[in-house]
Amino acid sequence: MNKRRRSMHARPEMIKILAAVVSLSVVLAGCGGSNGGGESDTGNAGSNADADAGAKANDAAGTGNAAGAGNEAAAGDKNADAAGGDAAAGSGEKITLTLWGWSGKFQTDFTKIVIGEFEKEHPNIKVKYMPDQGGNDKLTTLIAGGTPPDVAILDRFLAGAWAAKGSLESLTPYLEMDSEISGNDYYPAVWAEGNYNNEAYAMPFGTDNRGLYYNKTLMKEAGLDPNKPPTTIDELDSMAEKIFKKSTSGGYEQVGFIPWMGQSYLYTQSWNFGGEWTKDGELTPNDPQIVKTLEWMTGYAKKYDMAKINKFNDVMGKTGINPFWTGKVGFMVDGNWILNDLKSNAKVKPTFEWSVAPMPSEEGYPQTTWAGGWSFAMPKGGKHPQEAWELLKFITGYKGTLLWAKRADAGNDITAMPKVNEEIKIADNPQLKVFLDMMPNAHFRPVTPAGQKMWDETFRVQDLALNGKGEPKKLLDEVKKNVDSELKKLQAK
Repeated sequence: MNKRRRSMHARPEMIKILAAVVSLSVVLAGCGGSNGGGESDTGNAGSNADADAGAKANDAAGTGNAAGAGNEAAAGDKNADAAGGDAAAGSGEKITLTLWGWSGKFQTDFTKIVIGEFEKEHPNIKVKYMPDQGGNDKLTTLIAGGTPPDVAILDRFLAGAWAAKGSLESLTPYLEMDSEISGNDYYPAVWAEGNYNNEAYAMPFGTDNRGLYYNKTLMKEAGLDPNKPPTTIDELDSMAEKIFKKSTSGGYEQVGFIPWMGQSYLYTQSWNFGGEWTKDGELTPNDPQIVKTLEWMTGYAKKYDMAKINKFNDVMGKTGINPFWTGKVGFMVDGNWILNDLKSNAKVKPTFEWSVAPMPSEEGYPQTTWAGGWSFAMPKGGKHPQEAWELLKFITGYKGTLLWAKRADAGNDITAMPKVNEEIKIADNPQLKVFLDMMPNAHFRPVTPAGQKMWDETFRVQDLALNGKGEPKKLLDEVKKNVDSELKKLQAK
């Protein structure tokens, strides 16, 4: 199952506008670590941010231990509710919990590796696995009908939207009463993405981020130092220009860099330009630095001819492998998960030298990334909240995370917990270490009920701008208007 969005072509038909968050019937675009199941683009949305709702990741980590003075009274009531399941949990009464998760191989492996161990440690609790057939529509119906699963997997990026609809239980009361787990156990951005209005609603399950893959062989052929990848946008532009090579037919035989190939979205690149998607509690998709990012992207479409780039991408699409592995791309932004291609895709047999580095940034701004991923949460209305918390805590805590990280086909996954990543020594892989080192300062998409709308809108206007159908500033002003309208509509419900 591959839920990561691949935007190689900037054509209208390739940009699917996903369903609005208002119904929560969304196509998961979230970007998250593969974790052996669904992969997210939004994204395990994946993972940090200086954004307002998402910007103070380190502050949000504190939610794992306290909801804040302003929430003390409410938290007290919730603490009483959270403790309500203790009697059943401690009485030995047999309880059956339902867990909503991906079907297929993930269901088989997760049930055996993680759920099986949980049931051994909790003999009075039986976990019934419920495959997510029907997706978010079905989950929404179950919650509305008062028959929700006790625990459910969610695109972490959308946890805030579910919470805003009143569809999730706040986890803050449980965290405040439980000394075994806290927000400090996770990367700041990964934790903050599951928080909404200073309360935790989702526990992280895996993560990912994005870096710059570079072809050392093409760099060498272009007269560049293959051991010095670009660190600034200007360096990237200059190096890429030297690698572009036209074919005898007038198209491109190889390209230097395409800023909308792979995971190089407007969201991805904007943080490298210092863009802020929220500021002072307001959504700011038309931030001047985000506008500048889209102008830079459209500059490539104009300079290198959008039609020729699309033809090149057509050829790449027929290879059956990621464009970078063809050896015809000098620089490409993509996630840690494509490292898995080296073992899982028989067609991937690179005959060129390559490596990975952090993405270049605009002069004066730090090189950065964004992380996505998945999460588990407790839907509103579950019959056994305390037992559900025990399951949730096990799955996403140290034990469950470590068990899942050690599975045979974990590949190049990054877990949401630094301690587990250290224990399984993923830093011993030099390419994967590049991604791991970026996690502490990674960004994440804003936590807002209108998050899906803003995500969809950015792809819509990116497509228009690249195809010469609008100026970046006007298009992003339009996005601002649309997301504000969506947010107002959602908040009025």
